[in-house]
Amino acid sequence: MSPKSVPIPSKELYGLRATLDRLVYFRDPDRLETDTPHAFIYFITIANLSNTKVTLNGRRWVIKGEDGHQNVFEGQGIVGKEPTLAPGESFSYNSHHTAQGNCSADGSFHGIDSAGDPIHVRIPPFEMRVPPESPHGQTELDLK
Repeated sequence: MSPKSVPIPSKELYGLRATLDRLVYFRDPDRLETDTPHAFIYFITIANLSNTKVTLNGRRWVIKGEDGHQNVFEGQGIVGKEPTLAPGESFSYNSHHTAQGNCSADGSFHGIDSAGDPIHVRIPPFEMRVPPESPHGQTELDLK
């Protein structure tokens, strides 16, 4: 009988930061699913202010609706990429979540440091609120 391998827990790397730069609400009934008619486009920068090189190879998002429903999204890469960041470098991208209505998001990005040790950085929690008057098109949302 072979011993079962136990995953090594990751550590939050001091100096690795994820920042929400911009959040845009988008609504187009002709292009979005009827059960999730609200799209929230987010722009994020991950900055490596640590003293070690890191490679980010996955993410985990937790989206919570006002009704208490929770969706967890996990996967390899970040928008199809696995960026390697030397100290002082950053990686910026945008993507989106669709929802039934108001919701909140948080999560983390995962990877390894230059020694091969598992690391992560938390995504700061943020609210995705449907604007009071949600016209077709897009609306820049406040980052509070």
